[in-house]
Amino acid sequence: MDIERYDWCAIAQDLDAQGWAVLPGLLDAAACAETAARYDAPEQFRSHVMMARHGFGRGEYRYFAYPLPPLVQGLRSAIYPKLVPVANRWHVRMGIDRRFPDDHDAFLAECRADGQVRPTPLLLRYGPGDYNCLHRDLYGDHVFPLQLAVLLSSPADFTGGDFVLTEQRPRMQSRAEVVPLGQGDAVIFAVNQRPVAGSRGDYRTAMRHGVSTIRSGQRHTLGIIFHDAE
Repeated sequence: MDIERYDWCAIAQDLDAQGWAVLPGLLDAAACAETAARYDAPEQFRSHVMMARHGFGRGEYRYFAYPLPPLVQGLRSAIYPKLVPVANRWHVRMGIDRRFPDDHDAFLAECRADGQVRPTPLLLRYGPGDYNCLHRDLYGDHVFPLQLAVLLSSPADFTGGDFVLTEQRPRMQSRAEVVPLGQGDAVIFAVNQRPVAGSRGDYRTAMRHGVSTIRSGQRHTLGIIFHDAE
């Protein structure tokens, strides 16, 4: 995992232009397989969610417990500082007073001070017929505006299961985007809102994300959310 090899200026431009950006080959095949295999070791997790029980879709996911696995902790700590300039610039453009510290531990300390103490990185597993409804991962008042998802499975191992983003602009119909991912690719995307330049200045658009129906095979995903949960 070498995040310095990416052009973070170009990534910031993609995030500003469309609300998402891809990091090709963030994890190699061995790291993907090792991370996906953690799903069957329940002692590493704090909770197990069956999505159908809550109307979230079909499939299941587990939230990691602290301490996080080294790879998950490393991704969270290393990528957060790269996204802080974008997050703070977005808040300025959207007229939101909140600013984020450069260091992820400092941000988590702010979360903990207001009762957001539960880790949010998670592993998701989908099989045939499973899907994830469009949603936002908020979890409390402290929300970092960007998050990360890594496809751990090879696209050859499943059909369907596209990563989908939708954007709702004021007084306009929603726009959907399918983000193509290979094994080990990561997508960075807006958690909730992002600024868009209009003829009268910046305005906010609402973003949601989900996964289309798996037709065959199995799909594992690692989700990295930078704020913790209440």
